[in-house]
Amino acid sequence: MTAYLAQRLSIAIVTLLVASLVVFAVLEVLPGDPARLMLGINATPDAVEALREQMGLNHPLPVRYFNWIGGLTTLDFGRSYTYSVPVIDLITERISVSLPLALISLLLSVAIAIPVGAYAAERRGRAGDALSMSAAQVGVAIPNFWFALLLIYVFAVWLRLVPAGGFPGWSAGIWPALKALLLPAIALALPQAAILSRVTRSALIEVLGEDYIRTARAKGLPFGTVLWRHALRNALIPVLTIVGLQFSFLLAGTIIIENVFYLPGLGRLVFQAITQRDLIVVEGVVMLLVATVVVVNLLVDLSYALVDPRLRAR
Repeated sequence: MTAYLAQRLSIAIVTLLVASLVVFAVLEVLPGDPARLMLGINATPDAVEALREQMGLNHPLPVRYFNWIGGLTTLDFGRSYTYSVPVIDLITERISVSLPLALISLLLSVAIAIPVGAYAAERRGRAGDALSMSAAQVGVAIPNFWFALLLIYVFAVWLRLVPAGGFPGWSAGIWPALKALLLPAIALALPQAAILSRVTRSALIEVLGEDYIRTARAKGLPFGTVLWRHALRNALIPVLTIVGLQFSFLLAGTIIIENVFYLPGLGRLVFQAITQRDLIVVEGVVMLLVATVVVVNLLVDLSYALVDPRLRAR
């Protein structure tokens, strides 16, 4: 288990270093001068040069990269060119929306997908299986922003049960904040639940063909008991892999949904920073999201050892 953990940690560290190089290089080659953009087209060359010096843009690229990496290790993401506040403050403010939204969406996705996938596997080849997988196929095919617009029309405009957009802040109370996140979470969760249910069904069908499952059935155990107590646990490794990927997607890929519901999350922050050429904000947020993906994948790898005892002996 120690060797397994050390191997996964080494891979995570190398991934972060490579990702930091890629993020820094890609953003640095983008056209446009942040100082010129901030001061406007009528700014004098001396004013632009002074601002570039103040922002550290005149330093060589290697120096800027290592200064940036050194700051990241101490959670110093730099100072926003546009807002003139520390980037970590912007991230902290926005992640209080994006992180709960991603967690709620993931919980909804798992709560829907596991029972649906198990139901379809239990009724393989019958009407229930065909109906469940047809619904899942529709969920995979339809984009989440279309679900978002449909949910807004039904539950916000027609039934008036929840707000159509905006976020009151957690200071307004847990329930008002959760109501504002409910429709976006459902819009994000439904397509992910469709994917996860199909993976769950496939994994369960494969496991149900194993010898130990036939042995359990031969001992007289009910099929439901065999499915939920024996087959499901052994089918969890591909399911956990998809769950980990989905959380990373839900946290990093909410730009469209956050714009549809006008939520002040990380997605909107990145979108605004790109349009304003605020590179230091983009770099900080993207690296935070990359680190989140790496950490989540590391946790998923470790969860494999809990699900599959054979990995603990490595």
